Amino acid sequence: MIQIDDSGSGSLIGGTCIGAMRKETEEYVYDIIPLEYYHSDNFEKKLYLDVVVDITNSLLQKLKVSKHEKIEVCRGYMFDKLRLFLKENKYNFSSTTIGEPLQSRIENTFEEYSISLGLPNEFLSYTKYPFHFHRLLRWVYADYNNRFPLCKTGWKSWKKYGNIKLKVETTYIKHSKYKCLKCWNKIENESYVKVLKYYSNKPNIIYLHLDC
Repeated sequence: MIQIDDSGSGSLIGGTCIGAMRKETEEYVYDIIPLEYYHSDNFEKKLYLDVVVDITNSLLQKLKVSKHEKIEVCRGYMFDKLRLFLKENKYNFSSTTIGEPLQSRIENTFEEYSISLGLPNEFLSYTKYPFHFHRLLRWVYADYNNRFPLCKTGWKSWKKYGNIKLKVETTYIKHSKYKCLKCWNKIENESYVKVLKYYSNKPNIIYLHLDC
């Protein structure tokens, strides 16, 4: 039996992972919907749903899935067009909630992909899966010019919070418990730091090394 699921559609950072697994053997293949499909017109036209069909069709070919093998598809909206494709091509499929073993595998894949984009591994436990929007937004604002291209900028939430005016200050920290959100190295005790302040859903303060 084949399971099909996605991970990352709710994360501000990165595209979306689409994965397929043959449950009996745990053969696993995946691909990523490119970020360009989460930008402006592409996102509004929901072209990512067409990409889901293309990716999944390719994954089914890699797994050599026959028209008779049972397929379980996540019941989420990401697979609306895929269900039409599977029906038109007479695949043996049903919509359901996807559990193990695919669920953990695809979530781990998306985490590894996010780390490859530059998100610190430790930050994943802070954001809590599926990555918390406003906590990820703090990471983006810490190095805005380099990180906003990694965001799903077609989202309404990005349009609301993605271009906030920052207040920049310098302050002295005697006892530091912080890491620099740009380089992710520790901010030492008794040091001057750069402080970024902004308001999204609440007041936010970001601490950076002076030279970051």
